[in-house]
Amino acid sequence: MNSEGIDVLLVEDNPQEAEIVRLYLAKRYTHNYTIRHARSISSALSDLAAGNRPSVVLLDLHLPDTRGLDGYRHIAAAAPGVPVIILTNCDEERVAASAVRSGAQDYLIKREVNAALLHRAILYAIERQRAESALVKVKERYALAVAGANDCIWDWDAATDEAYFSPRWGELLGLPEDAQVKRLQDWLERIHPDDVAEFRRILHAKPAGERTHFEHEHRLRHESGEFIWVYARGVILADADGRPTRMAGSISSIAKRKATEHQLVHRALHDPLTGLPNRVLFVDRLQQALRRYKRNNELRFAVLYFDLDRFKFVNDSLGHSAGDSLLVSIARRLMSVIRPGDTVARMGGDEFAVLVSDIVDESDTTQVAERIHHLFQQEFSIAGRGMYSSASIGVAVATQQYESPEELLRDADLAMYRAKRSANENTVIFDTTMHQAAISRLNMETDLRRALARGEFVVYYQPIVTLAERRIVAFEALLRWLHPEKGLLAPDSFLSVVEDSGMLANLTWWVLEQACKQAREWRRLFANGSPLRVSVNVSASMFRGEHAAQRLKDMVLDSGLAPADLSLEFTERDCMDQEKATQAVLAELREFGIKIHMDDFGTGYSSLSYLQRCAYDTLKIDRSFVQSLGSEDQSLAIIKTIVGLGRMLNMNVVAEGVESRGQLDALLSMECPEAQGFWFSEPVPPAEAGELLKHPQPLKH
Repeated sequence: MNSEGIDVLLVEDNPQEAEIVRLYLAKRYTHNYTIRHARSISSALSDLAAGNRPSVVLLDLHLPDTRGLDGYRHIAAAAPGVPVIILTNCDEERVAASAVRSGAQDYLIKREVNAALLHRAILYAIERQRAESALVKVKERYALAVAGANDCIWDWDAATDEAYFSPRWGELLGLPEDAQVKRLQDWLERIHPDDVAEFRRILHAKPAGERTHFEHEHRLRHESGEFIWVYARGVILADADGRPTRMAGSISSIAKRKATEHQLVHRALHDPLTGLPNRVLFVDRLQQALRRYKRNNELRFAVLYFDLDRFKFVNDSLGHSAGDSLLVSIARRLMSVIRPGDTVARMGGDEFAVLVSDIVDESDTTQVAERIHHLFQQEFSIAGRGMYSSASIGVAVATQQYESPEELLRDADLAMYRAKRSANENTVIFDTTMHQAAISRLNMETDLRRALARGEFVVYYQPIVTLAERRIVAFEALLRWLHPEKGLLAPDSFLSVVEDSGMLANLTWWVLEQACKQAREWRRLFANGSPLRVSVNVSASMFRGEHAAQRLKDMVLDSGLAPADLSLEFTERDCMDQEKATQAVLAELREFGIKIHMDDFGTGYSSLSYLQRCAYDTLKIDRSFVQSLGSEDQSLAIIKTIVGLGRMLNMNVVAEGVESRGQLDALLSMECPEAQGFWFSEPVPPAEAGELLKHPQPLKH
């Protein structure tokens, strides 16, 4: 405090009197005074306008350019918040009183002033100005806080039972402006019946001390008849015996917060896209149903679990917005077919579940499933076009053996996948054999992962021959599992587990690497100038990554194999499902020299324009058509058409599954270029395939 500097603006036209003030202030050593001297109001105003803000202004009332309190008014306007002390020879009480009323901090008569008095007056003026400014700020802050909080302020005197509620009370409840609340009971009577007991308990509880704070959320009846949520808080003052003597506090509207909480709860329990209950809410309701059933086994229920067939194709071909629109449309239809009291939920992705309550037997669940299948038979209008969808439904019916919702969902999911794999059933009810099968699949998955690490997989090779010469021109690389206990296993015994477990890509890359190296080795050993290709079955999903094409090209180059000697075989369905990005990758590989084959041709729905656009090198006729030769004239016509189609599009054609002389002769009559099958050779290990190349001779004339 002693080192505080005080900046004084002295407005005085008399040099002698100004000098006296300087001398007075120079005698005070507890503060450092800096004095700026202005001889007129205009000079003082110029100083203030220059940005100088003094700690205090000492102002004479008799100046060349002003008289009386006009000078003070100019200074006060130019320097609001700066304390002003009138220092004058005018000893008139009227003027002094008027100056103080106008805001001057003090009024001093020059002849009565000494150094101590002047110093004290300056300090008091500064402190009073600070206190007044602080008080103004506090009042402004309080007024703004109350207005900003938008609260009702209330006060209740227990002795008189008089209550005060600020005008905000009427605004909250839609009351007329002249409505008055004078009793605490008026408040209590508006509280919702479910909330009032708890609020009364708080008010009548014995306070923990002389002053007890409380808070409570409850609903108040609006004049419209609806209830609004409010938050009441306050303080309870009590006497020595603990009896409340006074209460005061505030009431705030929390309607928006409650609405937000409701929305958050709704969002936490419902799917944002379809508005259906989500997995969390479904599992909760399933848990409740299971508890009721445990108490009363007549309250039986079931879970239906299903997803959409080929939903990924919709997303990939029409875009995710179209897929979302389809999900929303399906959700609306589902809501229209389920029974009152049942729950339908979106479990994630394209998966849905239905909780069917109070069933008598399994027929009740199949009826619900039939209604669901029926809704899929009607056309959906998505992205300006009509489309159809379908679903495979799994059902798990509650039994006393179930202990958790997860067990029911697990079994319904198992039944759904059984329905997906079934050619005849689109609804399957779970039985215990499915669980045993699932355990077996899980064990097989574990064995498969170990097999990859232990090197139990091998590649066998089946020759592809020219029908005219019976000469080997290629091999198809086929995966086999040399199981330590079960022996040599073909892919049909484990491929579905490989696909479901996500191992397919890694295994396929491994087969590609082995095939490239083996084909290069055969080239080195049996170079006779004749072409020798190797083909590998692959999935389009492998080539969705941005580095897939380069990875394969590097693999081919590292092996030393000519790119034209490698063929990639895609199933017809896989070809149709390819995204544009995948097609671009395949075009890049084809430009590199790798051949692209369409496997199992004739079993899907390829169009001629699609074949021409994607420019495949070879069509492989599905073995089912070859097997039917001689028994079905239709197969003969189909094969003849495919051979002619290949010739027309300048594509090679390979017939798969040739197992008899009759099939061979039929293919020869149609001038099919190439074929493969047990008639020529079954898939053999690399060494045996090498022997076939080492001693080239026509295979089975």
